[in-house]
Amino acid sequence: MFNQLIKMYYLCYFTENNSIDAYEGNDRMVKLEVKNLYKIFGPNPSKILPLVKEGASKEEIQKRGHVVGVNNANFSVYEGEIFVIMGLSGSGKSTLIRCLNRLIEPTAGEIIVDGQNISGLGTKELTEFRRKKMSMVFQNFALLPHRNIEENVAFGLEIQGLSIEERLKIAYESLDMVGLSGYEKAMPSELSGGMQQRVGLARALATNPDILLMDEAFSALDPLIRKDMQDELITLHDKMRKTIIFITHDLDEALKVGDRIAIMKDGVIVQVGSSEEILENPSNDYVKEFTQDVNRAKVITAASIMKKADAIVYSRDGARVAVRKMRDNSISSVFVVDRERRLKGIITIDDALNLIKTNREDILEIIDTNVQTVSGDVSIQDLIPLFINSKYPVVVVDENQKMQGIIFKASVLAGLLGEDDTND
Repeated sequence: MFNQLIKMYYLCYFTENNSIDAYEGNDRMVKLEVKNLYKIFGPNPSKILPLVKEGASKEEIQKRGHVVGVNNANFSVYEGEIFVIMGLSGSGKSTLIRCLNRLIEPTAGEIIVDGQNISGLGTKELTEFRRKKMSMVFQNFALLPHRNIEENVAFGLEIQGLSIEERLKIAYESLDMVGLSGYEKAMPSELSGGMQQRVGLARALATNPDILLMDEAFSALDPLIRKDMQDELITLHDKMRKTIIFITHDLDEALKVGDRIAIMKDGVIVQVGSSEEILENPSNDYVKEFTQDVNRAKVITAASIMKKADAIVYSRDGARVAVRKMRDNSISSVFVVDRERRLKGIITIDDALNLIKTNREDILEIIDTNVQTVSGDVSIQDLIPLFINSKYPVVVVDENQKMQGIIFKASVLAGLLGEDDTND
């Protein structure tokens, strides 16, 4: 229904033709890797494991008194990203995240963190790993009701053996980070649900873990508070660049906070990808149905729909060079960049021809600097208003104003509808 409304509203406006080019980010270091991970609940998991590997159905396994929580999970999490694992109730997502720190013992498989397979760690080594490498934020806050806020936040540091001065200093810093300065002496019962979840987040951050696990951390909150917490998480992540594995059953939440998303069904990871990859190329009918009502305007970004700027001129080029490039490419205007490919503006063929008629060549005399620019991560929703008052395509630039690509009106419509405009 959403796509139909979008099409009706914009079809008459977005009329130009372009192609959609893929945008790829830089390579990133793998922080955590999961290989062939299984979790089977029941009296004899090792006996059932071969049947699961052979493809026995969920019903067959249940008849034998066992349940498959995680079925051959394989994925990597990059350092500094928010990796979301999502699925409906019973999909296995909470079981999977508890396998990562071995609160639930996997039946088989490997969990590799910074090159170390933690699946084989003994009790002492595992305890040390949890203290220093991973922290967890739970759905139900899990605060100690008899301790005040500063004591709750400092609890993990107390277990690590830090002095009271050290742990209170870190606790105050962590509370300030999540916007709770001044509540150090309050009791958990005196705080709202959103504030209690902030305390849980501060406690997790206080130990300075490499990896933060968040299991349905915002699910128990009211919608408005939940949105605030999502925004808070994104802001904190931008500052700290922690590796975060985030569990949710809410697709909108996953699309908002996640750099990449793993979708689970019946213990199986059916697809891993960015928000755009999942929306543009669902791996099966389940994912397609799962994402069909998503507001694409909020998810698809400028970088994913931009067209490569094949025809450009440099500010040192003359008007005749500009006219030739426009004629060769059958276009009526061309963007001007400097030697470093920084955007200077745009010139039209009419202005260039008039310049030549007066025996002048310097295109800087006719350049129009009134060009709309955006970064690659801007959503289509924010792109649309830019076209209303602009007669030129929108230009995607990097942080140094270097030209990355061009967005035409038709590319925006194609992105909204999930269509490819390369043949238009």
